[in-house]
Amino acid sequence: MKHISILVPASDAVVGSIEGPHKVFTQVNALLRSMGREPAFHIELVGLTEYKTFNNGLFTLHADRTTQEDFRTDLIIIPAPHGDMREAIALNSELIAWVKRQHQQGAEVASLCMGAFLLAATGLLDGRKCATHWIAAHDFRLMYPNVTLVDERVITDEGGLYSSGGAYSYLNLVLYLIEKYVGRELAVCIAKVFQIDMARGSQSPFVIFRGLKEHEDEPIKKAQEFIEANFQNKISVDELAAMAFLSRRNFERRFKKSTFNTVAEYIQRVKIEAAKMSLESSRENVNEVMYSVGYSDTKAFRALFKKLTGVSPVAYREKYSRKEAA
Repeated sequence: MKHISILVPASDAVVGSIEGPHKVFTQVNALLRSMGREPAFHIELVGLTEYKTFNNGLFTLHADRTTQEDFRTDLIIIPAPHGDMREAIALNSELIAWVKRQHQQGAEVASLCMGAFLLAATGLLDGRKCATHWIAAHDFRLMYPNVTLVDERVITDEGGLYSSGGAYSYLNLVLYLIEKYVGRELAVCIAKVFQIDMARGSQSPFVIFRGLKEHEDEPIKKAQEFIEANFQNKISVDELAAMAFLSRRNFERRFKKSTFNTVAEYIQRVKIEAAKMSLESSRENVNEVMYSVGYSDTKAFRALFKKLTGVSPVAYREKYSRKEAA
């Protein structure tokens, strides 16, 4: 039987990312018992203290064990902290050290959503891939430059170090772990019970692109604002560099350093974000949307749209348009 430790953070946290995995793993055991089989998991909540309140006292969780006790675990689940990530890391320093010790003794570790910040703080992800909520991608890259963030991914598996994308996509990681430990048949059954879409592999359809401007490079910030105000027109790198009074090479280097995108990537993302908004709210057909954001090559536009969102323009409209929803 595999021992699972779901952490109860010392900071505020998303309680659903603690209760949710506990519920799903517990359901696995219940299904196994109904089949006359032994339970697969021994699931415990583990914290620094026996009780911890969340959401300004709205919820109180009772830990089954504390990290002061002497025991070994097989899998640690790090839920999503809530609030300022640097503060969360400081408050959870003892838990982070405990995770490192358990990993050294053979435990696997899985982070859910923003829990990636705590997992990365252990140093175990250095040189490895990781996912987290797309909304925190810029902050994560700034804080952990040695970790390869794959912000479009829903799940990563780096040799016993797992991570999931944003919000409820943690359920896809839980399903992945169930399939790995217990088998595909049971994972499919659980997916049906909880109505989880097993096919999700990308966060891209959910991403809202907002260019990073929390930097101190004013010429680059002005270039970003110019792109966002004039994306319908053809914009060249040379034009932007001249506006910033920089050489092209220096401009491109500073732009990538500040925004984590090349100039071309940034322009593409701004255009596709505008196209997404049109597909969600307007009655324009795909070609009309394409022309409105400055593209004229249908094949190139559709290919870029799918590359950045994970779906075709038509599929995106079917999923998110107000008309389709009605």
